[in-house]
Amino acid sequence: MALQKDFLKQLKTHFKLNIYEVKIWTSLLSKGVSSASELAEISGVPRSRCYDILESLEKKGFIMMKIGKPIEYIAIKPEVILDRVKDEIKGSANKVITYMDKIRESEDFRELDLLYKSGIKHIDVTNISKSVVGATNLNKQIKEMVSQAKSHVTFVTTSEGLQRKSKLIRKCLNDLKKKGIEINLYAPYNKTIMKKIEGVKFSDYHASTQFVSIDGKEMMFMITPDSIVPEYEVGVWIKSNFFVSAVGMLFEQSLK
Repeated sequence: MALQKDFLKQLKTHFKLNIYEVKIWTSLLSKGVSSASELAEISGVPRSRCYDILESLEKKGFIMMKIGKPIEYIAIKPEVILDRVKDEIKGSANKVITYMDKIRESEDFRELDLLYKSGIKHIDVTNISKSVVGATNLNKQIKEMVSQAKSHVTFVTTSEGLQRKSKLIRKCLNDLKKKGIEINLYAPYNKTIMKKIEGVKFSDYHASTQFVSIDGKEMMFMITPDSIVPEYEVGVWIKSNFFVSAVGMLFEQSLK
């Protein structure tokens, strides 16, 4: 069975197999049931390697051996394999997360945190502000900011901005609620969106201002108009108690 090289390479990457394993596996899928010698002929894999490859695929759960003479091999449904691979990835990810959580409680990590806290006192304000370009980068930065919130998060946006940022707000909601963090949203009322983001303290607000403020210490301020395409959206990130608090007071006065 002749398959395109690109397709085989993609399977190799997706399922973490070597090229011989991919060739044998896809050949068996095309036959359903086959012997080692037949698979070697179909796949082009050297016969001397075929048994090793089949044994490897069996251990990984991609195929089953059918007892008999001659010994034959049976292909397993790809959907079953995909679910198995997903479970393995989730298991590995959970192990890494557990390990990282243990590091957080270690003495080494406390030393790192101490170094950061002692160093941050000497940082110039120009080193803790930057421009962020593109909706994707903006959303990543805002998500990171929100994840560090301790007391309250404030979203101020326009009607168009609410449409663009509603998905991001929904993704942040569960974690914020679990931490007991107050979520304030100032935006033009949108019934459809508001149904999807319950639990937010909402105020109907109409203006061209757009920003996200975290604990009155950190802010992402949008400086491009709604009409601009997402790829060219620009925001300014600032971490400064003085500046963010000042903007917050000015905003509260504008509400009055």
